[in-house]
Amino acid sequence: MPVISAPYAFNEEELYVDLRSIFGHSLFLKCEGFNFAGSIKLKAATEMVESAERAGDLRPDTVLVESSSGNLGVALSMIAASKGYRFLCVTDSRCNLATRLMMEALGSQVHVVADQESNGGFLGARLAYIRNLCASDDHYLWLSQYTNPSNWKAHYRRTAPAIARAFPRLDLLFVGAGTTGTLMGCARWFREWHRPVRIIAVDSVGSVTFGGTPGHRMIPGLGMSVQPPLLDESYVDDVVRVAEADTIRTCHRLAKRGFVFGGSTGTVVSGATDWLTRHQAQGRTAVAIAPDLGERYLDTVYHDNWVQDLYGEHVLDPGPPVDADVARLGPTSPAEPPSRRRRRGHDA
Repeated sequence: MPVISAPYAFNEEELYVDLRSIFGHSLFLKCEGFNFAGSIKLKAATEMVESAERAGDLRPDTVLVESSSGNLGVALSMIAASKGYRFLCVTDSRCNLATRLMMEALGSQVHVVADQESNGGFLGARLAYIRNLCASDDHYLWLSQYTNPSNWKAHYRRTAPAIARAFPRLDLLFVGAGTTGTLMGCARWFREWHRPVRIIAVDSVGSVTFGGTPGHRMIPGLGMSVQPPLLDESYVDDVVRVAEADTIRTCHRLAKRGFVFGGSTGTVVSGATDWLTRHQAQGRTAVAIAPDLGERYLDTVYHDNWVQDLYGEHVLDPGPPVDADVARLGPTSPAEPPSRRRRRGHDA
């Protein structure tokens, strides 16, 4: 029986959902939402704060500040409340109301950026606000999840080893790409493992993480309007891009079977099932990472008026996916194992 005194001390690592009966593919979904922050971001938040503590960067009058579309902001709010720090989350209008209220309930200040930068979108505006704030007052400490190596190290140390313990014969790992902290931590760990694992990144249509034209995105969590500094594409074997309409459909399909997950999970599952269909991957052991649960998305992803206003009244009609394309990285063929890529000199 776990007994804890700090909320960040509990995080369920060993819960998986077998999605075969829902999607017809052998795909195990690693559920990362069962902790007091409600998402996988608890790991990165804990690692970044504790790293700053070890470095002596936190003073009694320090105010932690971070840009977040939601989940990391909640995780940092929880840790700040537990440790006695002050925290300012800089977000934008796409952040769910429930998420903003959660941060405020935990005692954090939330600043909502209203305007977008011409090239960097909402993210560019959020980062510009933080840079100006930190330049004007040295009481603010920016953790910078987009450049902080503690972001990916959290998943190198915890997420990837947990998956390997549960699935010692793992073949395929599907990871959503936001800051790419989870993606890079897992990819680096499995590159060093005793057997090859194919790493497939799942991104949103309209994101520029892996290149392409920026587009309008309304579901927070995955995708970037600027290329993430943490990303090293040599660790990634494939990329699947998923349209938000397909994310919505996947979330609702899961909910009809009793599993209410967040938008990021809908994107990852949609991309994973699309990839498995295209590559006829029967017989291979596949795991996908579900970053969060769906309670904070009840007024967006699971609200009929919001969905229909943005994606059309027929978005939830049964039918094939509208827009999910697989983007290849480099000259590798779909059948080429990751081990061959490694032999060609893709090590960091």
